[in-house]
Amino acid sequence: MDGSLTVQDIEESFEDPFAVRLLPDSSRFGVQARYFNLGKADSGQGVFSVYRTNGRIFRVICAREFSDQEEFFYQRKLRQALQS
Repeated sequence: MDGSLTVQDIEESFEDPFAVRLLPDSSRFGVQARYFNLGKADSGQGVFSVYRTNGRIFRVICAREFSDQEEFFYQRKLRQALQS
């Protein structure tokens, strides 16, 4: 976990109504059922997480702040969601 993120930031990023959840298309991740989440904490901090879930419990494997490309992707998806 990135040192500048708190557990609360990570939890809030999963509660973001505009969070983008992705299932990687790489077989390396698919075998172990790992997913990606791009969401924002209430503070506005972008959080990229790799996680596993059984449908009820989410286990975060790692989390860090958005990269510039992830911020761009999140903003593009947000604009698309708000236009529909």
